[in-house]
Amino acid sequence: MAASSRAQVLDLYRAMLRESKHFSAYNYRTYAVRRIRDAFRENKNVKDPVEIQTLVNKAKRDLEIIRRQTQKDDLSHY
Repeated sequence: MAASSRAQVLDLYRAMLRESKHFSAYNYRTYAVRRIRDAFRENKNVKDPVEIQTLVNKAKRDLEIIRRQTQKDDLSHY
């Protein structure tokens, strides 16, 4: 994996973990953290650049979903 894509993947991993910690419900929060860690661990040995890019794009979409869900979760408390 190229250094730039490695840095991009690590940034994405950290952002997903950071955002998932904003779930107010403990079960959602722990499930999200566990799934993120498992998914990244499962794909850590992928070498094909095309597959890496596909996984990065999927993770970006998932990050946006997490952000929307945590924003919605924050708004429901008002």
